[in-house]
Amino acid sequence: MQRNWEELAKEIILRAVEDYRKARRKLSIYPNLKRALATVQETEQFFESWWFAQLTDLDGEWLLSQLKEETVH
Repeated sequence: MQRNWEELAKEIILRAVEDYRKARRKLSIYPNLKRALATVQETEQFFESWWFAQLTDLDGEWLLSQLKEETVH
């Protein structure tokens, strides 16, 4: 049963990363796209949240900084 929860947590985080990247790509083309702006804000809050910390041992602030670094290059 523990393995199932770990897999679910992993998939939730991977989906958030994918959503964040996709939204940032959209914003690079359409800087005022409201849905993409909202997705970026929501996922940033998630990476810094208590819930994220419960799902993984990853440092959410570190992950977010890495994702932001991707969009700079």
